[in-house]
Amino acid sequence: MSLLSISASPHVHGDNSVKKIMWGVVVAMVPAMLVSVYFFGLDAVRVMLIAVAASVFFEWLIQKYLIKGADTYMDGSAVITGVLLAFNVPSNLPWWIIVIGSLVAIGMGKMSFGGIGKNVFNPALVGRVFMLISFPVQMTSWPTVKPLFSGVADAITGPTPLGIVKEGLDAGLTVDQVMAEVPSFMQQFVGGIGGSLGEVSALALILGGLYMLWKKIITWEIPLSILLTVLIFSGILWLVDPTHYVNPVFHLLTGGMMLGAIFMATDMVSSPMSRNGQLVYGIGIGLLTVIIRVWGAYPEGMSFAILLMNSATPLLNNAFKPKRFGRK
Repeated sequence: MSLLSISASPHVHGDNSVKKIMWGVVVAMVPAMLVSVYFFGLDAVRVMLIAVAASVFFEWLIQKYLIKGADTYMDGSAVITGVLLAFNVPSNLPWWIIVIGSLVAIGMGKMSFGGIGKNVFNPALVGRVFMLISFPVQMTSWPTVKPLFSGVADAITGPTPLGIVKEGLDAGLTVDQVMAEVPSFMQQFVGGIGGSLGEVSALALILGGLYMLWKKIITWEIPLSILLTVLIFSGILWLVDPTHYVNPVFHLLTGGMMLGAIFMATDMVSSPMSRNGQLVYGIGIGLLTVIIRVWGAYPEGMSFAILLMNSATPLLNNAFKPKRFGRK
């Protein structure tokens, strides 16, 4: 009889379980789910159902035939991957691309490392970046919002606020000229801007983040360090030249900023374990996001920034290891 139980880190002693934590995250995503359904209608339901069903199915399939061990496909982690993948795509994305993205997210981003607790990168972001590189036209065709009961029959496609700003500034327009075409900060905060399912309402995402903080599913270090870094770095650029750099509040409320900072960068498997490591990790994500948004080819940089800092997580864990008991 074995007296030791060996499992992947991190090791936490408490009354929480993986299943309890995972389904707690799902509950936290409910406000953003409801908002996405309100603004994108049945298309949002279609994307989320396909992504979740495909993610759970592929995890079951891989566990059944390739990786032998305890079944984890119903512990909630595959559901989270599916919802987060859906949150990162447009509502008009063809079903077969969603299925491919789910296969990459689960198969390559998670199960290829050995399953839950062993993956280096956030699985949903692996799937999202793969789809963005492989199907750039479909992944950047953003339907405009069509709130339920609004009488709007069909949604037309158009650029996101970040896309409008990027295109306008690249064309030589000033920030004031570009911002005249962008929804107000209140719309960006409450909801009603074009983009992926999970970025239409910063308020819904913040509510989910507060719930996770209350339930102690996440801690404040990563979200706060990301948002403060973005605020300070983009604020310095804005103060230096407000005609070419947008207000830092715009960076906080648009794109995948809140979604990434609250739900994706805080993934406990692919983020550092120590407080200092989490702060450095968050600062790195914030800096990289602004750099990509301002000087990169893509208008959004959150996904790439998180994946890059995911790769640095083992180094941060090693750099900020707590002292061994009894060591001076």
